[in-house]
Amino acid sequence: MKSRTIKFFFISAVYIAAIQTAIAQGGTVGIDAATSSLNGYVDPLSMLILAIGAVVGLIGGVRVFIKWNGGDRDINKEVMSWGGSCLFLVLVSIVIKAFFGI
Repeated sequence: MKSRTIKFFFISAVYIAAIQTAIAQGGTVGIDAATSSLNGYVDPLSMLILAIGAVVGLIGGVRVFIKWNGGDRDINKEVMSWGGSCLFLVLVSIVIKAFFGI
């Protein structure tokens, strides 16, 4: 009776190990597919962020120009906020490409 129980546990352990190996191999295929799919989205996303940065830069430039021509002498805060947001978007685009190695 004892040897039968030991044999049952041994066979069960081998069976579970085989199933885990099969599942793990399927998981790596899924991870590789997700990685390649994600790498396909990085370049268009980076270009979209750059385009948004360009639009933000144009809007900020126009707003600063309007304030400057309107006689507002304190435009430093406006320039720093619009310029900082534009610079942030450009840097995010570069960091995303560097992070994914593209």
